[in-house]
Amino acid sequence: MNKVMVIGVSAGVGKSTFARRLGELTGIEVTHLDRLFWKPNWVEASPEEFLAAQQQVVAQERWIMEGNYAGTVHIRELHVDTVIYLELPLRVCLYRVLKRRVQYHGQTRQDIGEGCKEKMDKAFLEFIVTTYGARKKTMMERMRRYAEEGKTVHYLKTQRQIQGFLDTYMKK
Repeated sequence: MNKVMVIGVSAGVGKSTFARRLGELTGIEVTHLDRLFWKPNWVEASPEEFLAAQQQVVAQERWIMEGNYAGTVHIRELHVDTVIYLELPLRVCLYRVLKRRVQYHGQTRQDIGEGCKEKMDKAFLEFIVTTYGARKKTMMERMRRYAEEGKTVHYLKTQRQIQGFLDTYMKK
C-alpha cells in the first residue's frame, strides 16, 4: 500500500478523517483534493491548475489522496495500488455534514483550501440527497473494475469496519 485513493459515496462519509488517520498511522503524506481545488473564499482552481497539482502528487513514490472529483479520477487511477471506499447510510452522511457545519462555523477545516470558511446551503444538501443512490451504484461499478485491474480494494460499509481497518495499522 503505497499509492492510496480514499473515496466515498457522499460528503460526510468520513473520507478526510479516515485519510488523515491512515496517514498518521502509515507515515504516508495525505493530500486532500478539496485543498487543491478550492482557493481562498471558495474560488475554484482552473482545470489546468487542478490537474497539474494532482500530477505532482501521483509522481511521488507514496501518497494518500482523498476525495472523489470524478472528472479527474483518471489521473489517480493510473497510479493507485490501493482503493479504500467508504459507504455509510445517507442519514449518517447528512448528520455528519450538518454537524460539521455547526462544529466549524466561521472556521476553515484543515482539509479545505485556505480561507474557505465552513458553509452549507440548500443546494448542497439537495445534491447529497438526490445523487446518493446513483453515486452508490457508480462507485460499486468502479470498485469492481479496480479489482479486475488488480488493484487492492477495501469496501468499508460500517463504522466498525472503518475502525477495524485503522486498528490493523495501529498494531503494525
